[in-house]
Amino acid sequence: MSVEVRRGRREDVLGALRPVFHYFGREPTEESASRVLRVLSPDRIHAAWEGDEIVGGASAFEFQLTIPGSVVPAAGVTVVGVLPTHRRQGVLTQLMRAQLDDIHERGEPLAFLWASEGAIYGRFGYGLAGLSGEIELLRAHSRFTGPVDTEGRFRLLSLEEALDALPPVYDRVASETPGMFGRTSEWWSSRVLDDPEWRRGGAGEMARVVLEREGELLGYALYRLQMGFSDGASTAAVHVIEAIGVTPEALSAIWRHLLDIDWMERTKAWLLPVDHPLFLLLEEPSRMRFRVEESVWLRLVDVAAALRARSWAQEEDIVLAVADSFCPWNEGSYRLDGSTTTEAADLRLDVRDLGAAFLGGFTFWELRRAGRVEELVPGALQRADGAFRTDRAPWCPEIF
Repeated sequence: MSVEVRRGRREDVLGALRPVFHYFGREPTEESASRVLRVLSPDRIHAAWEGDEIVGGASAFEFQLTIPGSVVPAAGVTVVGVLPTHRRQGVLTQLMRAQLDDIHERGEPLAFLWASEGAIYGRFGYGLAGLSGEIELLRAHSRFTGPVDTEGRFRLLSLEEALDALPPVYDRVASETPGMFGRTSEWWSSRVLDDPEWRRGGAGEMARVVLEREGELLGYALYRLQMGFSDGASTAAVHVIEAIGVTPEALSAIWRHLLDIDWMERTKAWLLPVDHPLFLLLEEPSRMRFRVEESVWLRLVDVAAALRARSWAQEEDIVLAVADSFCPWNEGSYRLDGSTTTEAADLRLDVRDLGAAFLGGFTFWELRRAGRVEELVPGALQRADGAFRTDRAPWCPEIF
């Protein structure tokens, strides 16, 4: 029997969630469907039907994504899955075809996602656009190289206070950090600050702390404490969910606060930016055992619009010859202002590799060393890196 991909309806949500939930060993419920629908429009769901059964699904949140110099509409691809009974039958390709066509028609120049399996999405034009880090640091080795400016005070917030206080702090940082996306009030309440038992991993309830000075909120942290003792000594851990500071001083102070919480033996955190200041703040940075992992994958759905929206560290007349077999409307040669041209190209690359460089996560020289870009004019790699350079690594602080 053939499979047909259709745009979802509200009554299809349970079926569209089922393939993803299957891999987590459970069935979606009306409650879980309701939670999803608080932040996901039903018409952003695509379902793959075989007869009267949904065998695969793919959805997309409507985000405003920060890129260097701008904020653009972007599709946050999520809950993508195909039942194991229908694997390797082209169902995912059909879903990606329908979804990317839909994103293109909506005028969203970018799509991005977290990949459960990185090998999947390259063939659909997604490139690994950033990295993230995970740490585990013993309190005994958490000394900083110098004193931290802790003027101001820390205050624990109730959930209601956090819903009001934290978004403006996040927005200030997100507006200047490539890879971060805007959060709606519904997103804050149902995703970021929601704290059901199944999200705690054996730790305690979510704690919410802010740093404020003269009425101004300068930073915050979300964390959980996991208490433990062995042989009369603490084995307890701070699990950092998110730590944000609007200035370098505020971020340092937030981390000093987290590392100094009484009774805790260690601090654990993940989804950290790879250029985190802890590398230079700590006396012994190797003690945090920073482990690098892949982060978001980016897809340029409209190459011209994406290039037009981006700012450049320096003006360069560079022509990029872009190949895109899955979205052929992108095939062509582009200047950095997004205009197409028939002039000879300086660099030739696939759209997925342009996605890897777009937010500043990887340089063109790195792509070249991996055999992923061809330099057609001597010096073009250096000029491209000069144009695409950013002052910070892309960072997305949550998996969606």
